[in-house]
Amino acid sequence: MSAKTYPTNVLEQTRSVLSAWKQLDQFTISDLTPISMEEDVNQLEPLLAQITAQEAQLTNLRNQRDTLNLAMWEKVKRVRAGVKANFGDDSSQYEMVGGTRLSERKAPVRKAVA
Repeated sequence: MSAKTYPTNVLEQTRSVLSAWKQLDQFTISDLTPISMEEDVNQLEPLLAQITAQEAQLTNLRNQRDTLNLAMWEKVKRVRAGVKANFGDDSSQYEMVGGTRLSERKAPVRKAVA
């Protein structure tokens, strides 16, 4: 994907230039005419509407994903806590469900005061 080399408000600027250009009598620049610019605007507008609609769908899908991830994480924590409570925090069962056994944890280290 190439870097954008156009301003973010190119559509508004095009409309402004097009509006002013239509007031100039018979002014053309080579093959560039107000009609050709207007055709570009008419092609761009449906694309922007489609992008906006798909961004809304993507936001909805991301919200659904986040909700499911949160629910799954809560279940993982509950299972680990249940295994820890049932078998102990130094058990191999606790390690099997992803917990760090008590005997394998590093001792806390105090930072020296400067």
